[in-house]
Amino acid sequence: MTVSVIGGTGPQGLGIAKRLAIAGEEVIVGSRKEEKAIKIVEETLEELKDYDIKIKGLANGDAAKEGDILIMTVPLQAQSATLKTIKPFVKGKILLDATVPLETAIGGKVSRIIKLPEGSAAERTAQLLEGEDVKVIAAFNNISNSLLLNIPEPIDCDCIIAGDDKDSKDIAKDLIEKIPGINVIDAGALEKAQLIEVVTPLLIGLNIKYKSQFGGFRLTGIDYNK
Repeated sequence: MTVSVIGGTGPQGLGIAKRLAIAGEEVIVGSRKEEKAIKIVEETLEELKDYDIKIKGLANGDAAKEGDILIMTVPLQAQSATLKTIKPFVKGKILLDATVPLETAIGGKVSRIIKLPEGSAAERTAQLLEGEDVKVIAAFNNISNSLLLNIPEPIDCDCIIAGDDKDSKDIAKDLIEKIPGINVIDAGALEKAQLIEVVTPLLIGLNIKYKSQFGGFRLTGIDYNK
């Protein structure tokens, strides 16, 4: 199975790509410009030379074409354009969307969210890809870049996901939990992404207030593996 991280040259996408490559997955780092992806991958191979990893860089469209599972890690302002680029290659695939509608997309605060007419960024992705038989799952929204890039330390954080297809969520759960320390919690249907995405600016604000880079969430008191 090949995992393509669309918009994977940013800190969140690159952190996910590195973690999954170390976990043994074949990973493609996608970028708007292929040369940028190739350069980032070369640097990554040097940085992780002590690990036996399979990773390469491609333009986003080519990455989507070759990937079996897609993980989109772009800011809100790039979401629509990126989806248009990869739309011809998503049919029948699973797409994990980490997009959060932060107010920074319109020059606002990083600790505030934009209310989207679709309800959430993940629902917006599903709407823009409607008719392509793609299974959209909100995921990685609440896992900070700093935690992902703090290799090899495990990530002491839960990853809350939402989506309408149970089988796809099971596949996503198995993939995400290959990253040490992460537990996946299924919040339910894709509409729950509205609640998941709202948590992100709260978490960012708390990290800023308490001068931390590694704040995350753990849900306690329930057996979410049932």
